[in-house]
Amino acid sequence: MNVKRLILIAMCTTVLFVQEQALMIIPNVQFTTLLIVVYASLFRFREIVAIIVVYVLLDNMFMSSFHPVYTPPMFIAWLTIPVVYHTLLRKTKSETKLAFFGLFFGFYYGWVFIPFRMFEMGVGSFWNYLLLDIPFQIIMAVSNFLTILWIYRTLYDTLSNELVSLESENGYGVERT
Repeated sequence: MNVKRLILIAMCTTVLFVQEQALMIIPNVQFTTLLIVVYASLFRFREIVAIIVVYVLLDNMFMSSFHPVYTPPMFIAWLTIPVVYHTLLRKTKSETKLAFFGLFFGFYYGWVFIPFRMFEMGVGSFWNYLLLDIPFQIIMAVSNFLTILWIYRTLYDTLSNELVSLESENGYGVERT
């Protein structure tokens, strides 16, 4: 990996972290899912995994939330995006398919936390947690759906062009779609 590509990955990680902190005042409205989907479609699998690991560690350090109830489910949920993108979605570029994936992911993200919360609060907390979290899951799902549907193509094209120019400077080929 060359230095320019490493810098681009670091910048993408920074954007991922900063946008979430900036939008923190609006619960579950963020561009995190959109950005991870765009990054998964542009970067190699190991690169997007590195972005997610750094992002989750930064988020937990900044929020002082390194805890078995928060950190592992965040890793599980966010790492699901590149795994699903590179397997089930077969590297699709269809905004509609990706938007529906984002819609589902909004619920999935909340569901991943349930077993960890039950461990902390007890098995009887399942329904309470689920019912209290449903409005936030709906907000995240709708936010994911709309941002992917409306912004994915523009972000993908912009970053793809940057990667193509970066790779052509170094003699590497980049797959264009």
